[in-house]
Amino acid sequence: MAQAFRSTRVLTPQGLMPATLIVEAGHIAKVQTGANQLSLNSMHDFGDAVLLPGLVDTHVHINEPGRTEWEGFATATRAAASGGVTTLVDMPLNCVPETTNVAALEAKRAAAKGKTWVDWAAWGGVVRNNAECIKPLAAAGAPGFKCFLIHSGVDGFAWVDEADLRAALAQLQGTGLPLLAHAEIADPVNEATEHLNRSGADWRRYATYLASRPDEAEIEAIALLIRLVEEFQTPVHIVHLSSARALPVLRDARQRGLPITVETCTQYLHFAAEDIPDGATEFKCAPPIRDRANREALWQALLQGDIDFIATDHSPCPPAMKRREEGAWDQAWGGIASLGLALSVLWTGMKQRNLGLEKISGWMAAGPARLAGLEGKKGTLAPGADADLVVFDPDAEWTVAPDHLHFRHKISPYLGATLHGVVRETWLRGERIFSNGTFSSDARGQELTRR
Repeated sequence: MAQAFRSTRVLTPQGLMPATLIVEAGHIAKVQTGANQLSLNSMHDFGDAVLLPGLVDTHVHINEPGRTEWEGFATATRAAASGGVTTLVDMPLNCVPETTNVAALEAKRAAAKGKTWVDWAAWGGVVRNNAECIKPLAAAGAPGFKCFLIHSGVDGFAWVDEADLRAALAQLQGTGLPLLAHAEIADPVNEATEHLNRSGADWRRYATYLASRPDEAEIEAIALLIRLVEEFQTPVHIVHLSSARALPVLRDARQRGLPITVETCTQYLHFAAEDIPDGATEFKCAPPIRDRANREALWQALLQGDIDFIATDHSPCPPAMKRREEGAWDQAWGGIASLGLALSVLWTGMKQRNLGLEKISGWMAAGPARLAGLEGKKGTLAPGADADLVVFDPDAEWTVAPDHLHFRHKISPYLGATLHGVVRETWLRGERIFSNGTFSSDARGQELTRR
């Protein structure tokens, strides 16, 4: 039976306008714009609430199998649904086994069965000496591959050097699948850390941690990746760009037509180093949150199209691993938990800068869907796409409290923050999965593969 979803503010590919979406068999069959008197037995009229496409987050650490006590499919996907995210792409590390071969991917699929409230996919992993696993993982449906150019934080996911990158890119050449890179290299980090330790720096101070991850680590890693993209002509995606100082070389590479894309994260657009208290290790992530001027430069790069989209890098851990009592930045796990909050965080920053709602679709839906090979299926309110919808109240104001956090451990630097915009409902393929704090009883999420 056909359903209709109507609002005076629907974010279509043509912009924000009155529209009615006709949904059949879980897909958008038609978008009828303008005020209309269409009548169906199943009409959902949302008045002047904003209807957005379901968001897509391509940078999430679900940590299952193997470290479900850190997060897990059930809690991660419910948290996603609460924030209007209808598609997650899981990173290949922090789970055990790491997703670096087909057997590990099958283990992840088995662990996910019956536990996913939203749709999901899984990146494959590139580590030392696993180039021969890339094509089998691609054949098994992996939409792309993630690597680290510095220690990843877990010994089971080994960082790669230039020789490993060349072997991986040779395997990916001609497939169209992207290589996603954590773009920091070790030498500048090691040198800075050694200098800080020799000088007796206080590792409770955020300034010490920030100094230990200098901009040069990102700039040099990105320069290496650009050289390899130019040689192999294989798509490379820079995850969680933190340093605005890397933007000029990225801009030049993109202007030369090189297939390189870039994301940043909500934490880099919301927080500033000057405001982070000493010892507040819930703010620790890598690359680090930099200063206010850097934050504003990232916003400007988004507006100019030098950054393609925004992800969360949701990377939770058990409370003890944050070492909050000691406040030791060098010992705490590096990762910010934010799944379910990103839309409100972003909209808060957009309101402060007098930006319109129209930009949300590209930055949080269509852009990441394109990276994951889901363009036209996810992240858009257009005919043929899955009927993934978000009912969003952009005028609401609220303060983040623990009961708003649906991920496993209620630890986040956003606790206590006053944000704008609330997700009232989330729909997945025409089925409501979240409504005003309540989740559907059934886990309807499906795995999405790119073959």
